[in-house]
Amino acid sequence: MSVKDALRGQRIETPSWAYANSGTRFKVFAQQGVPRTPYEKIDDAAVVHRLTGIAPTVALHIPWDRVDDYGKLASYARDRGVALGAVNSNVFQDDDYKLGSVCHPDPLVRRKAVGHLLECVDIMDRTGSRDLKLWFADGLNYPGQDDIRARQDRLAEALRETCARLGPDQRMLLEYKLFEPAFYVTDVPDWGTAYAHCLTLGDQAQVVIDTGHHAPGTNIEFIVSFLLRAGKLGAFDFNSRFYADDDLMAGAADPFQLFRIMHEIVLADALEPAAGITFMLDQCHNLEPKIPAVIRSVLNVQEATAKALLVDHGALDEAQRAGDVLGANAVLMDAYNTDVRPLLRELREDMGLDPDPVAAYRRSGYAEQIVRERVGGEAAGWGA
Repeated sequence: MSVKDALRGQRIETPSWAYANSGTRFKVFAQQGVPRTPYEKIDDAAVVHRLTGIAPTVALHIPWDRVDDYGKLASYARDRGVALGAVNSNVFQDDDYKLGSVCHPDPLVRRKAVGHLLECVDIMDRTGSRDLKLWFADGLNYPGQDDIRARQDRLAEALRETCARLGPDQRMLLEYKLFEPAFYVTDVPDWGTAYAHCLTLGDQAQVVIDTGHHAPGTNIEFIVSFLLRAGKLGAFDFNSRFYADDDLMAGAADPFQLFRIMHEIVLADALEPAAGITFMLDQCHNLEPKIPAVIRSVLNVQEATAKALLVDHGALDEAQRAGDVLGANAVLMDAYNTDVRPLLRELREDMGLDPDPVAAYRRSGYAEQIVRERVGGEAAGWGA
C-alpha cells in the first residue's frame, strides 16, 4: 500500500468535550459560540471531518452528552456525515464518589457506579457504538485510608459484570492514569494494572493508552509495542503533556514522541481500522479556540503518521541486523526530519479538500456563525 493510500484510510476520533468549555481545577474560561447541546457538538465535529477528511466519528461522554433519544442523536450525526464513536463513562463527579466509585468501600456506592457503566452499554446499543471507555478517578490520599488489595477485588468484580453485559461486537477499553485526583494510590495507575485486569476478562477487554498519563521520561512506545504484541492495545487517547496530565494538543509538547509511537503502529501494520485500534483525541482546550485546536491536533497526528510511513524498513532492518546503532537511528531520523507538509497538501487536494484545513476554517465564517447563533441557553462542558 502506498503512503497516500495509508493516509487516506486513516481515522481519528474527536471527543465531544473538546468542543465545549473546560478548564483547570482553578478556572473555566468560557468562550463564545461553544456548543450548548450534544447536537451542536456534533455540528462542530462534522466541520472538523469535512475539512480534514479523516475524523469521521465523535466520542460521547455520559452524562455530559445525555439525551432523551440516542437513536435520534445517531441519526443526526449520520445526516451530517459523521458517526457516534466511543461512549465514555463518568463516575468521578458525583459527591457519592468522594472515596471512589467501583472501588468504594460502600457497596451501595459501588452498585451505583456499576449501574452507570451498564447504562453506558445500553446507550452503545442505541447508538451503534463499539467501544465503552472506562477511566476511574478512584484512589487513596493517605496510607491506611482503605485496603489496597480489597479495592483491586472490587475493581475486578465491577469490570467482570460490565464486560459480561457487552454485546458480541462491543469492547471495553480500560484507561490508566499515574496520579490525580488521588495522590497516594491510584487504583488503575499504569498499563500493567490495566493489562492484568483486561487479560483476565478476555478478548473484549482492551487497554487504552492516554499519552498524557505517564511519569516524565516514560517510554510510551515500549508500552505500545508490548500491548500490540499481546493483542491488548484497543485505543489511544492522544494529547500532550509538559508536566502532568496537561491535555494539550497532540504533538504540541513532543512531536518526536508522537512519531515514535506511530512508527510502532506502522511496524505492526496496525494503522488500518481493521486492525481494531481506535485513534482518539482526549484534550481540553482551555485557552485556544476549540475547533481550530481540534483540527490542528488531527493534522499533527496525520503528520506524525506520514513520517512514520516514510521509514525505510528495509534499510532499518539491515542496520539492526548488522548491529549498526548509528545507522539504524539515522534511518528513523531521516524519516522524522522529512517535511511531509507538501505530501499532505497534495493528498488533501486529491481527496477534494482544501490543502490547508486551518485556513479553510478561518475563511469559512463558521466561527462567526456559531457566535451569532449560539446565544442564550447554557454552554455545555464540565464546570462551565
